[in-house]
Amino acid sequence: MQLSGRDFAQRGWLYRLRGQEASLYALRVLVALGGAMGWCWSTGHMPWLVPLFLGVIASALAETDDNWRGRLRTLLITLAGFALVSFSIETVVHSPTLFALALCGVAFAFTMLGAVGERYRAVSTASVILALYTAMSVGASQQTIPHLVPVLLLIGAAWYGLLSVLWKMAFALRPLRMGLAQLYAELSDYMQLKASLFEPVRGLDVQQRRIGLAQANGRVVAVLNVMKERLLSRMQVGKIPHGELLHFLNLYFIAQDIHERVSSSHYHYNDWADELFHSDVLFRCQRVLGLQGVTCARLAEALRARKPFRRGVEVAHAIVDLEDAIAYLEQQGRTQWIRPLRSLRALSRNLTTLDAQLTLATGPLNTALLGDVTLFDASARSFADAWARIAKQLHLNSPLLRHAVRLSAALAAGCVAMQLTDPKHGHWILLTTLFVCQATYGATITRVVERIAGTALGLLVGWALLKLFPGLAMQALIAVCAGVVFFITRTQRYVIGTAAITLMVLMCFNQTTGAAYELIAPRLIDTLIGGVISAIAMLLVLPDWQGRRMNAVAANAVAASAAYLREILSQYTDGKDDDLDYRVARRNAHDADAALSRALHQLMQEPHWARRNVLWGQRILVLSHTLLNYISALGAHRGKLEGAAQDGLLMSSGEMAVKEFHAIATALRAQGQFEPGLPDSATCDAAANALEEHAESTPESLRALLNQLALICRQIAPLRHVAGELARVAKK
Repeated sequence: MQLSGRDFAQRGWLYRLRGQEASLYALRVLVALGGAMGWCWSTGHMPWLVPLFLGVIASALAETDDNWRGRLRTLLITLAGFALVSFSIETVVHSPTLFALALCGVAFAFTMLGAVGERYRAVSTASVILALYTAMSVGASQQTIPHLVPVLLLIGAAWYGLLSVLWKMAFALRPLRMGLAQLYAELSDYMQLKASLFEPVRGLDVQQRRIGLAQANGRVVAVLNVMKERLLSRMQVGKIPHGELLHFLNLYFIAQDIHERVSSSHYHYNDWADELFHSDVLFRCQRVLGLQGVTCARLAEALRARKPFRRGVEVAHAIVDLEDAIAYLEQQGRTQWIRPLRSLRALSRNLTTLDAQLTLATGPLNTALLGDVTLFDASARSFADAWARIAKQLHLNSPLLRHAVRLSAALAAGCVAMQLTDPKHGHWILLTTLFVCQATYGATITRVVERIAGTALGLLVGWALLKLFPGLAMQALIAVCAGVVFFITRTQRYVIGTAAITLMVLMCFNQTTGAAYELIAPRLIDTLIGGVISAIAMLLVLPDWQGRRMNAVAANAVAASAAYLREILSQYTDGKDDDLDYRVARRNAHDADAALSRALHQLMQEPHWARRNVLWGQRILVLSHTLLNYISALGAHRGKLEGAAQDGLLMSSGEMAVKEFHAIATALRAQGQFEPGLPDSATCDAAANALEEHAESTPESLRALLNQLALICRQIAPLRHVAGELARVAKK
């Protein structure tokens, strides 16, 4: 049967919806909310609807990705935390002073609990939210049954938790497939951005493009870390994975290798453009990498749709064309082209190997291991370990502690504002404060604006729908649908998500009291008050300006790159091995680079009067990311080389570079004080020149290593200069 264009579009839309994890998340919420609504309607217990709904929402917010056993354990911990918080708040809710103290204590304690790990961070945030849900429900409830509100909240939370556990049992590996699809999609975006550096245009603004690359690299690293945790939660200790799990594990390792190869740099891009301006060879490099990015995007779509993926021949032909173009230039015999063409040849080998990895990713991967499958588990192993992580954050330089104190102070101010405006129903001031008070200034101000806009939109739409659909049955359906929309949009479209949850509250309130119109004006006023309190708290209570931390974050990035370099150099003498130590060093380097990129992004969102180190922060991000690119190129080509261990200049220069980068990191932490006796910048440049001269008399394989190490050594002088300036500005 022939399908029309519209049918294809509709089917494509359904495929995309089915392939989005948020839509499946929302499906569970739909069943949970719909079930709670249906039970209340059928039994005549509509006054119980709001706490049941709020329990479902809190439980859904606390959900973490895990296998069904881990999800069950987390659910039990969540319910225990919810019970502790809910019954405690119910006891003190009618005493303004005790309620404020309890709420601030819960907010501080559970925020600090987030130091234990990502899983506990989600549970902690949801527990604080449930504390406010308890206060709201108790204040609005007309029930005389003791402890009814906490029990209903826990029933709603347990109901959603049961659905979540059953879902994990039925679709245990689906999150892995969706996560890998997202990972390869992010790799595709990174490749396309990296390909833009190969434009043979003189004077290309490489610095701005490298900043964009660093930000894109951070997104890839974030997804890699999420995938590692998902794989860890589904692998059994001491057992080799098999079947589809092994397939996904191998795809993850291939993505790691692709990421390392794509993040490699083999030469100065502007020098390539100047020296090879009249050739199309850089266009051919750009075409190969761009096509490989398209392949990653298509592989991501195939994973989402659970369809086999077969590669075309476009990339293979493009690689042949690139190699022919390089060979043609080599035949010209021009002296000024010798060094850039050697780097191009290394780049061509890297792209060819990268393409082989993409070919491997499209084939069967569930029958053999591609290497060491050990993954580093960073989760807390015991209560002592968990407490040690919390204790490590108990100092004023800790961003987590500062956020916990700031949030508690903002909630205390919110309690005062509630008592002054609407002591009985002003809990939305506290909810707004809790949701919009983020760890950084930029994120907080953005959330304040989005929260106010979303609330106003939700109230407007709610008023219109109440007029259009006065029937309670239709309003119940709207409430359930609004709750589902909230969970689909709450992370990516916060304005729409806020509007949806506002609409849901209006409809539920009308179901239980019939007085939804009375809620519209107070809800908007409370949102404005909560937003203002959060913004003021961000400015006055232990503000965590990123400019003050830039030197420490940069120090971590440089030190992690040095450790990565040392690990790579050892493999040129001992042989290539993708063991756990190597992968941890590589991950730490990319994590630190991503943290530096995030810090600079957050710095640019802060008020102009509070910004410090913007210029030097941008420069050190570019230099640090470029250094990581050069080191990644060494990692991409690593392998045992005959003569590498005996080459004195190679080993001494590599060790000098590692020590110098550690010295730069130490100087950044010590605000510009370099240790005496270390090589100066001129000595490091001389070492780079010596490496390039020595490379001319060595075999081709060793020559590429020496030239790449020379590029790394040339990063020392500018890094020393920028580190000194960054530390000097930090002292002011």
